[in-house]
Amino acid sequence: MKNKSVEFIMDGRRHRHRRWILVTSILAVISCILCSAMLILGNTIYPMKDVIRALSGEQIQGVSFAVNKLRLPRMLAGLFAGFAFGIAGNTFQTMLRNPLANPNVIGITTGSSAAAVFCIVILHASGAVVSIVSVIAGLATVTLIYILSRGKSFSIGRLILIGIGIQAMLNAVVSYLLLIGAERDIPAALRWLSGSLNGSQMHELPPLVISVILLAPIVMMLGRHLNILELGEQSATSLGVDTDKTRMILILSSVCMISLATSTTGPIAFVSFLSGPIAKRLVGVGYSNVIPAGLVGVNLVLAADLIGQFAFVVRFPVGIITGIIGAPYLIYLLIRMNRKGEL
Repeated sequence: MKNKSVEFIMDGRRHRHRRWILVTSILAVISCILCSAMLILGNTIYPMKDVIRALSGEQIQGVSFAVNKLRLPRMLAGLFAGFAFGIAGNTFQTMLRNPLANPNVIGITTGSSAAAVFCIVILHASGAVVSIVSVIAGLATVTLIYILSRGKSFSIGRLILIGIGIQAMLNAVVSYLLLIGAERDIPAALRWLSGSLNGSQMHELPPLVISVILLAPIVMMLGRHLNILELGEQSATSLGVDTDKTRMILILSSVCMISLATSTTGPIAFVSFLSGPIAKRLVGVGYSNVIPAGLVGVNLVLAADLIGQFAFVVRFPVGIITGIIGAPYLIYLLIRMNRKGEL
C-alpha cells in the first residue's frame, strides 16, 4: 500500500513536471514568433532573410535602418520590460498571497512613474538619470508602504489598502506635475504615462537589460522558497526558510526590475497584474511559475503592441491595449473576492 502511494505521488510529480516543460516551451516559442513579427512587420513588410542579413551587420538600403534603428530597440524594450513586469508581478502576488498585491495596484509602479515624470517635466532629464531616480523612487515607495502597513502586526489587507491610497496620492502628484510643466514637455510625458514602446532607443536599454539578466536569475533560484512563502510565515519558517532575508531579496530584485522597466517603457497597464494568474492557470501547482509568468508578460506586451500598431486605423500605445484587456479581469477578480469575503 505504501509503495502504491509513493508511486502515485511520483507519477503526479512527473506529470506536473512534463506540464511545466510543455507550457514553458510553448510560451517561449510564442515569444520567439512575436519577436520575429516585431522585426518583420511595419509600414513595409520585410522578408525574414533580409531581417537576418540586416541584424548580422550587412547594409541593405531601407532595411538596415528600419530593423536596427527602429524595430530592434522596440522589440528588445518589449521583451525585457514584459519579462520584468511578469516576474515582479508574480513575485508580489505569490509572496503576499493575494492577486491584488501587485506593483500596479499597490503603487510601486506609480512611485517610479511620478519620479520619471518629475525628471521629464521639471528636470528635462532622460536616460540614466530617469532610470536611477525611478529605482530610488520605487524602493522608497515600497519601503513607505511596508512601514505604514506594519502596525502592531503585519497585515496583507492593510498593505494593499495603504498601497492603493499611496497610488492615489502619487497619481495626484503626477497630475500636478503635468499641470505646471512646460507645454513642450507635456506630450512626451503623456505618451510615456500611457505605456509605450514608441521611440525606444538602443542607448536607453542597457540598464533594463542588465537588471533583468542579473536579477531575474536570483528570483528564479528563489522560486521554490517563494512558493513556500505562499504557505504563510509560520509554515515557511518551520520548513527552514529564512523568511525575512528571502522576502527582502525578492522585494529588492523585483522593485529594481519593475522600476527600470517603468522608466524605459512607461507603466504598461496590467501586465504585472495578469501575468502571474495566467501562468499559474497554465502551469498548475507544484512547480515555480516564475519563468512562465515572465514569458506571459513578454507575450502580453509584444502581442498588445502588434495589435495597437496594426489592428486599428489609429495606432495605439501598448498600455492602452493591455488596459483594455486587464480592466475587465480586475473587475471580475474584485467581484469574486467580494463573494468569498476576501475584501
